[in-house]
Amino acid sequence: MFRFPPIAELLLSLPAILWAITFHEFCHGYVAYLLGDPTAERAGRLSLNPLAHLDPIGALMLLFFRFGWAKPVPIDPRYFKNPRRDIVLVSLAGAAGNLVSAMFCGLLVRLFPYFFLGNPALRLFMFLMVAINVGLAVFNLIPIPPLDGSKILYYFLPPRWIEKYFWLERYGFIILMVLLGLGIIPAIMSPISYAIIRWIL
Repeated sequence: MFRFPPIAELLLSLPAILWAITFHEFCHGYVAYLLGDPTAERAGRLSLNPLAHLDPIGALMLLFFRFGWAKPVPIDPRYFKNPRRDIVLVSLAGAAGNLVSAMFCGLLVRLFPYFFLGNPALRLFMFLMVAINVGLAVFNLIPIPPLDGSKILYYFLPPRWIEKYFWLERYGFIILMVLLGLGIIPAIMSPISYAIIRWIL
């Protein structure tokens, strides 16, 4: 039976989640903009305002299960000079932004340990910032559509397989939900996420 986190952890999770999903999508849009695609900027998504990126269901998944998603930033590959390569860079940008956020928080804890260890609420908040950002990064790198990892996988697939993979994309969300429901994705994610969290902290 699922056990909800204590109210203190729940409340401290909210700003961590809002930052994680906001910065994740901002990084997608910003890298696309640097590569010549103004679509995200025109849609008002080059913003650190959480309301511009919030997906209610994805945010609740992050809040209670430590993996979820935000509203995808619109990207138009026709603006890219090298679409296949640039889509990979844009896809990697979100996870990279989350890992940078987690490492920055870990660095603060390492530089000022007594400041954080002496304040239980602040210590918990910093741990949640690390854990949620790492969880979002690892989850989004899973190579199942519509997650970012699927777009990265496109780059490495032989041409004869790409059409079949595009066909699979229409069922990607269903496959993802089934794997989540069966506990397969959490079983894969957990050791990877914990190893990264331990390394950061």
